[in-house]
Amino acid sequence: MTQLFPNAAALDEHAAEQPLFAQWQQGYGPLKHSPQTCAAVYRLAHQLVSGGVQPDLATVYRHLIALDRLSAAGLWLVAHMTYARRVRLDGQALQAEDFKPVPEGHTGGALNMVPAYAAYLALNNLTGETRGWLMGQGHCVAAIEALNLLVANQHPEQARRYPFSEAGMSSLVSDFYSYAQNAQGQVSIPLGSHVNPHTAGGIAEGGYLGFAELQYSHMPLPGEKLVAFLSDGAAEEQRGSDWMPRWWRAEDCGVALPVMIANGRRIEQRTQLGTPDGLEDFREHLRQCGFDPLSFDGRDPAAFVCALWEMEQRLEHRVQELHNGVIGYPLPMPYGIAETTKGFGFYGAGSNAAHNLPLPASPYADAAARELFNQHVAPLWVAPAELEQACALFARRGQRPLERDNVLAQRQPALPNMPALHYAQQTCSPMAALDRFFVDLVRANPQLRPRVGNPDELASNRLGGVLKALRHRVISPESELEALDGAIITALNEEAVVSACLANQGGLNLLASYEAFCVKMLGAVRQSLIFARQQKEVGRPAGWLGWPLVATSHTWENGKNQQSHQDTTFCEALLGEMSDMIRVLFPADHNSALALLPAIYQSRGTLACMVIAKRDRPFSFSPQQAEQLAREGAIQVAEQGAGQPLLLIANGSYQLAELQRAAARLSVAGLAWRLIYLQEPGRFRAPRDRWEQQVAADGECVQRLFPGECRQRLLLTHMRPEVARGHLWPILGDAVNSRVLGYINRGGTLDEAGMLFANGCSWVHVLQAAAELRGVPVASLLQAEELAVLRGQGDPRCLR
Repeated sequence: MTQLFPNAAALDEHAAEQPLFAQWQQGYGPLKHSPQTCAAVYRLAHQLVSGGVQPDLATVYRHLIALDRLSAAGLWLVAHMTYARRVRLDGQALQAEDFKPVPEGHTGGALNMVPAYAAYLALNNLTGETRGWLMGQGHCVAAIEALNLLVANQHPEQARRYPFSEAGMSSLVSDFYSYAQNAQGQVSIPLGSHVNPHTAGGIAEGGYLGFAELQYSHMPLPGEKLVAFLSDGAAEEQRGSDWMPRWWRAEDCGVALPVMIANGRRIEQRTQLGTPDGLEDFREHLRQCGFDPLSFDGRDPAAFVCALWEMEQRLEHRVQELHNGVIGYPLPMPYGIAETTKGFGFYGAGSNAAHNLPLPASPYADAAARELFNQHVAPLWVAPAELEQACALFARRGQRPLERDNVLAQRQPALPNMPALHYAQQTCSPMAALDRFFVDLVRANPQLRPRVGNPDELASNRLGGVLKALRHRVISPESELEALDGAIITALNEEAVVSACLANQGGLNLLASYEAFCVKMLGAVRQSLIFARQQKEVGRPAGWLGWPLVATSHTWENGKNQQSHQDTTFCEALLGEMSDMIRVLFPADHNSALALLPAIYQSRGTLACMVIAKRDRPFSFSPQQAEQLAREGAIQVAEQGAGQPLLLIANGSYQLAELQRAAARLSVAGLAWRLIYLQEPGRFRAPRDRWEQQVAADGECVQRLFPGECRQRLLLTHMRPEVARGHLWPILGDAVNSRVLGYINRGGTLDEAGMLFANGCSWVHVLQAAAELRGVPVASLLQAEELAVLRGQGDPRCLR
């Protein structure tokens, strides 16, 4: 009988029987194999063979011998990427002219990622499965790019520029941080400082540390597997990264394997995990959160392989116990801890300098640094014939997809079936449109996993139907609005809940929050938008289905709370992103909100920010008008009077009501006006590139809505006036003939009318601005008590 927990004597006996095992035990360069790892490899090999996954033990050991060579070559290449302009496959020492005058690279972290990613490649080969991967430390991309070159796992543009040859590797190291730029101002090489769309298999930039920790458990669908490489600094500091057992369910989640690279250092100080008691405290914390921690040697790629395999087996066993009724949720979820030294494998390991440039000076100009470089890469060098043989073994994948084509990187769910649209003809909450639509959408598409991100109160935000139909996901339900299999991810952590939706790229998503609190989501949202835009630019656009980020309980109707709840930053910041990637929308009523939803959910690789009032709002647009608004971004609401009209432009539901009231007074005074509702400001900005040009309003539409002969224009916006004017200068004309009113950071415990008045956005302030533009006394438009209030002498309640 096979001894699955062999002692030293059994391992010696096995080495005598299996020469390839003995050869692997010798390691390579700095890569050493501890007795614990040797025992784990012994178990792994026997399990793979007994399970029919591999034909014999020798084949497994042959892969692991090749893994050592691949990892050493990866470390060697990463060190060159930081410092060198070329490589020498013959192993000769580099000379001064072979180095970059100004080296750059996140060297230590990238070196730590080499054995991790190499092991991921090896496990795929050993099991015949192509798993997805995610790396929270996107700045460690050199490890990924180096190993992808070695194993022929590249997109076509990289394969052409960086082939497996001395010239190809030299191009790779020379291009890294070369800052090469084309005439259009874009990066002109298929390589970046972080994970990017040229990085084979990459699905997230990882530029914002901590978001991978929040997203990985929500990414794989049933039948899929994901290996997530995480940062120890982010893991110990990002609240929510320890909640995976709260959310993971075998019924609608695939296998997610988190592996923390515990190198013990941030940029210029050690992590808490790097202290003597830190790791043990962290392991205990993980156990308390429902994890099943597994520590191993993070310097050894074989230890990574064994740990990942063991984690998969443990999770499979737990799911089987769940199905047999032995245990319930939360399952003890495997969590790998790769104990290593920052920058292992090269000079300066374990020091603060290892983070970026471990050598004490530039080898280009300093002979001592040059000697240190050559001295420390020498043990990592692999003879060309031996390296080619090892890499060829990894490149033989059989019928399975390349890692670049893993299922998570190829998301392309079928377009959802659209439910019927139920338009309203009466005053009601615009959020009611979203509430009914999303419930109907989920019911019409059972094949698409729903996720709702909720950092607030769904019922308060008028999403009671969503709450009743989909329910909060919890471990111990307390009411009919909670369930083990609920689709609503609820936590008072905006980053965590938006990450649940951003990660659910194979399903349907909805996020709703108080507008002011959405600001905490910006980093995560922006990272996803940037990555998707870059995917489009390289010709491989993202295929995930679009969805809305709903900012409700918004600034103008959140007066019952203090000014911390009154903030228009979220929509303003997203308006600064590219309009073809995110639509920033201000529907005024139920119908205009509803008409937007089908196109949002049938788009791919784009998001929508919808700023929606939750309180009842008047019926403003017919179904036909709402659909025209959705198509064109703006619509003429009404006009009156002869001669050139004053263009009144409303942006926001409450703003529309104020302009309508002001327009009535203008009519009484015999002044001509035309009222335009501006729902999608980004359509009317000056396009910044050809992609934005494709979604911009055409010239005919702009001229029809904002004719050049109507020079006097007044915009009342939901946003800050300076932001709105900056984006919308093409339709506002010169400053002398235009006025912009909006949120000017005034607030407090006030109702809607009070908020409007405090910010100079009430209908009387509109009339004051109109009078200035028309050159008439404001007194001719207002009654005495109204004029007194405008001058700060009366009671604002008379304006209601």
